[in-house]
Amino acid sequence: MSVDDAGPLRHGRRMTTTKLDLAGLKCPLPALKTRKALKMLPPGDRLEVLCTDPLSVIDIPNLIRETGDKVEITERSPSRIVFLIEKANGTI
Repeated sequence: MSVDDAGPLRHGRRMTTTKLDLAGLKCPLPALKTRKALKMLPPGDRLEVLCTDPLSVIDIPNLIRETGDKVEITERSPSRIVFLIEKANGTI
C-alpha cells in the first residue's frame, strides 16, 4: 500500500489517495483486502485498487454498495481493473 498526498483540500484537510495493488489475488481476497483498507481511511480519502481478477468487477462494486462508499472511477483493460473509491462519512 502506498499513499499520495497530492489530493485536493476537503474540509480544511488535504485528501490523500492510498494505492492498493491486489494484482494476482483471486476472489474473495481483493474484496476482503479492499474492505480492510477502507476501514483504515478517514472519511473523504480515496483508495485506488488495482486488481487482475475478473470477478473483482462484481465483488468490489457490491462491497462498496454495502459500505456506503463511492466508486469514483473504474478503468478496465484486458490485463487489469482499477477502482478509485472515496471513503464515505459512515462506518464499515
